[in-house]
Amino acid sequence: MSSHDISEDNLPQKQAHAHGALGVADEDNPFADPGLPPHEHRIQDVDEKAAKRSERIVAGLFTLSMLATIGFIAAFVALPVDKIVYIFPLGHVSALNFALGMTLGVALFAIGVGAVHWARTLMSDVEVAAERHPIEASPEVRAQVFADFRDGVTESGIGFGRRKLMRNTLLGALTLVPLSGVVLLRELGPMPGEKLRHTLWSKGKLLVNMNTHEPLRPSDISVGSLTFAMPEGLHEHDHEFQKEIAKAALMLVRLEPEDIKDKRELEWSHEGIVAYSKICTHVGCPISLYEQQTHHVLCPCHQSTFDLADGARVIFGPAGHALPQLRIGVNDEGYLEALDDFEEPVGPAFWERGES
Repeated sequence: MSSHDISEDNLPQKQAHAHGALGVADEDNPFADPGLPPHEHRIQDVDEKAAKRSERIVAGLFTLSMLATIGFIAAFVALPVDKIVYIFPLGHVSALNFALGMTLGVALFAIGVGAVHWARTLMSDVEVAAERHPIEASPEVRAQVFADFRDGVTESGIGFGRRKLMRNTLLGALTLVPLSGVVLLRELGPMPGEKLRHTLWSKGKLLVNMNTHEPLRPSDISVGSLTFAMPEGLHEHDHEFQKEIAKAALMLVRLEPEDIKDKRELEWSHEGIVAYSKICTHVGCPISLYEQQTHHVLCPCHQSTFDLADGARVIFGPAGHALPQLRIGVNDEGYLEALDDFEEPVGPAFWERGES
C-alpha cells in the first residue's frame, strides 16, 4: 500500500509529547517522531507497601545467595570425593560435584534475579530524552550528567539512604560469593613435603614380578634378561596404584659381576642382579628396551640411553640424570628384597624444581 492510498486523517501529523518536542511531518520527513509514550507509574512508585514488599523479596534473594554460598563451602569441606549418590533423573552422580554445582548455581542465580527484580520494581524507570550532541560535553552537560547520576542513585536506593536492608544483603551476597573460589584453592595443597623423595620401597620389602605378581628369587632372573618388579603389598586395584607405581616401578637385569664397572652398583647388587628405577629421568616415560650385549637400556619416548653396567649413567639423549639404583639382597626364605628406599628422588625434573 502506498502513501496515496492512506487518508490524510491517518497520516502522522503534529503530536504533543510529555517527554519531547512536537513532531511535525513534512515533505522531507513524512513520518513525524512518535516520541515517547506517557510515563506509567508502577505500583511500587505509588504504594509504599508494594515497594517494601519488593525490597523484602530482593533482600530474601540476596540472603538465599549467602546461604547457598555457605552451603557450597560446607559441602566442599564435608563431602568425600568418592561418594556416589542416586539422584533422579540424573542417575548415579558424584555427591560432591552435584552439591557444589547446585549451591554455586543457586548463589549466582539468586544474585542475578535479585538485581533484576530490584531494577524492574524499585530503580527509577523514568525515560529521559536527550538530543545528540558533540562527543566532548560542555560543563553544563557534565554537571547535568552528575546530577542525573546522583538522582538515579537516590531513586534506586543504592546509596546509604532509604533501603538499607536491600543494600546490606546485596553487599553480603557479593562478599560471600567470592569465597566459593577461595575455598577451591585448598585443592592446590598441601605442599608435597618429602613425598617426592620417597617411594613404597623400604628395608625388607619383597620384589614382586609385575606380570605374575609372585615374589622373585635370584634364580628367576637369567643373565641378559629384563624383568619388571614392584613392591609387595601394591595391587593394581588400589586407589593410589598409579601414583605409587609411577615412583616405585623397578627393572631388574642380571649381569656378569665382572662386567659391572661402578663399585657402588656392584655393592648394591646381588649375584650380578641390579635393580634400577624404570622411570626415565627426562619426562617420566617407562623404560622398556634393553640391549644385552651393551647393557644399555633405552627410553622409547625420546631415546635417552643409560648404561646399566656403569651406574645407569646417561650416555645419549635429553635425560639429565642417571637412573636411581635400589639396593637389594636376599631374605632368609631366598626371595629378593629391598634393603632401603632409593637414595635420590625418582623421576624427571625433580632437581630443576629444587630440593625444598
